[in-house]
Amino acid sequence: MRCTTFDLPVVEPIAARMIQAAGLNDRVEAVSGDFFGEPLPEADVITMGMILHDWNLERKKQLVKAAYDALPEGGAYIVIENLIDDARRENAFGLLMSLNMLIEFGDAFDFTGADFATWCTEAGFSAVDVLPLAGPTSAGIAYK
Repeated sequence: MRCTTFDLPVVEPIAARMIQAAGLNDRVEAVSGDFFGEPLPEADVITMGMILHDWNLERKKQLVKAAYDALPEGGAYIVIENLIDDARRENAFGLLMSLNMLIEFGDAFDFTGADFATWCTEAGFSAVDVLPLAGPTSAGIAYK
């Protein structure tokens, strides 16, 4: 398995040093860029951890579409987020994190698995699953 980490230009040298220090240069490559200004690197699987909740709805949808465009048929897009349960009654941490994001950024928010599924379907993904993880986090998985 090979991995490409896509970081802002200011972060890429730090990532490259960490990769080098871990002895992973033969399998992990650091690439710099701006995921709002250029296409994501093509990959069979694209992951984003705690990325979507930083943005407003328009930016969230832009990132979902960018992932779709960078994946081949059969590829998967995986997000790790504090997904709020669809009834908005169980994941208090996710709800409070959503409030925190709104206070910090003015229009950012956490979201439900159903929200993620809707955005992914709109982008063209054929199927979406939600996999609960430890604590308040879940993996949203969309398949192209």
